[in-house]
Amino acid sequence: MAELKPTEGQDAITEEEIAGTAVPGHSTINSPSTPQQRNAFTELMSPKPKKPTSPPKPHRSTFFAGRDGLGAYTADPASFPPFRVIEHNKKWVVINDLYPKSSVHILLLPRDSSKTLLHPFEALADPEFLADVQAKVRKLRAQVATELRRRYGKFSALDKSREEALDADLPPTSLPHGRDWSKDVISGVHASPSMNHLHIHILSVDRVNECMKHRKHYNSFNTPFLVDVDDFPLAEDDVRRHPGRQRYLDAGLRCWRCGKPFGDRFARLKEHLDEEFEEWMRV
Repeated sequence: MAELKPTEGQDAITEEEIAGTAVPGHSTINSPSTPQQRNAFTELMSPKPKKPTSPPKPHRSTFFAGRDGLGAYTADPASFPPFRVIEHNKKWVVINDLYPKSSVHILLLPRDSSKTLLHPFEALADPEFLADVQAKVRKLRAQVATELRRRYGKFSALDKSREEALDADLPPTSLPHGRDWSKDVISGVHASPSMNHLHIHILSVDRVNECMKHRKHYNSFNTPFLVDVDDFPLAEDDVRRHPGRQRYLDAGLRCWRCGKPFGDRFARLKEHLDEEFEEWMRV
């Protein structure tokens, strides 16, 4: 399979991440050696299991290496454990990102064979396909917002009355609206994808995760390098069509929340992001 390499100098992930290929039926680098219990996010986003009517099919023999690694999920999603593949059907696979760049980071993988190996700008130029993707992303953004409330609502001042109502001996018939966690979710495609198979990122705004290790990791989600699917269709003269010219990944580092500049001091930015995370969570 021909490899669709990103624009020179604008590769948002490392060689280590590219090599961390997922293989159906096997543990990944982030997977435990023994099965995990399903967490609340997996339970929230997964359909109810159905009784098998026939013996499970053997795993596909195709091996998806390097930049083709995401193809393993679209080829045989049922072979992965629920802590990796959240949900799947004939049209989509939704997974937890193998190298998350925020506290919650999932990927939407379309399974349409006519689109899955196209650059996102080309795939999303199809109006019908674009509308389908946008609708699915909206649903996933809402589910990520629900997960953020589950994780952090008890710390949030805006959710205090809601949390107190939930803990009451006699819960009210209607709950206070509380914090709008949907405002804390971002989504989009990378202008120069590092992986060959079409994928859309949906993640929390915090950008706090141990896998956030490099300047290019951060800038790939904090500059116009991340293109919101609601911005499509893109105009022909949209500068985001040329990320190599814009050098988004080389831009000076800047806090997503307060705007403080950090230049090329990534270690200091990481410390600052941890501080901002605590404040953001408590809003």
